Amino acid sequence: MHLELVTIVVVDYDQAIQFFVETLGFELAEDSPSLTNDGRPKRWVVVRPPGARTGMLLAETDGDVQAAAVGNQVAGRVGFFLRVDDFAAAYERMTAAGVTFLTEPRSEPYGRVAVFLDIAGNRWDLLGPA
Repeated sequence: MHLELVTIVVVDYDQAIQFFVETLGFELAEDSPSLTNDGRPKRWVVVRPPGARTGMLLAETDGDVQAAAVGNQVAGRVGFFLRVDDFAAAYERMTAAGVTFLTEPRSEPYGRVAVFLDIAGNRWDLLGPA
């Protein structure tokens, strides 16, 4: 058993793909045409960190309720955690790429951490070894 996908609601597929693939370094695992439950066209877009089994389904907003969830999928809390082997290099690369960090890097018992925002405004922890 494993967790296969987690959904992030985004405003635009292509902007989200660019952020996750080009800025964070994820792989584009799938980008296929699909249909909503009522038959309207949409896309099935999955990104994942290189070598990861679990991916993120990027779901473009469809209606007011979904639009209201953009950037607030976990009620303002950090809801996503990206672990890297080289924290300093990842932090530097992401900062240079324009990623917004809400906190300065700090050391915690579980390692180095800094909070950043994704393309939709969701909070993530960038995590690295102590």
